[in-house]
Amino acid sequence: MLEQGAELELRDLGAEPLSERELDALIGAQDYRAFLNPRNESYRERKMGETPPPRAEAIRLMSRQPNLIRRPVVIGGSRTVLGYDEEGLREVARGRKPARKRAR
Repeated sequence: MLEQGAELELRDLGAEPLSERELDALIGAQDYRAFLNPRNESYRERKMGETPPPRAEAIRLMSRQPNLIRRPVVIGGSRTVLGYDEEGLREVARGRKPARKRAR
């Protein structure tokens, strides 16, 4: 994204986790399940793919276990791209500057 001229604001979620309020605002009306990281051990142990937790519980868990959040989370304008979606990241970099990388 930097090569395409996007300006990024980085946030290390290990050092500065998102609060429940921030996560709720970030997710907004989107499907919260898309924000869950299926590669995370807790995700697999709890079988969240088969039986996802309710939204409020998922937000609580993600705020306490930042690795449970699918990353990177890139926001450009009104668009949010989760995980490494090369085309989505290109679109955000091309069309909406500055893009903010909210989690890494």
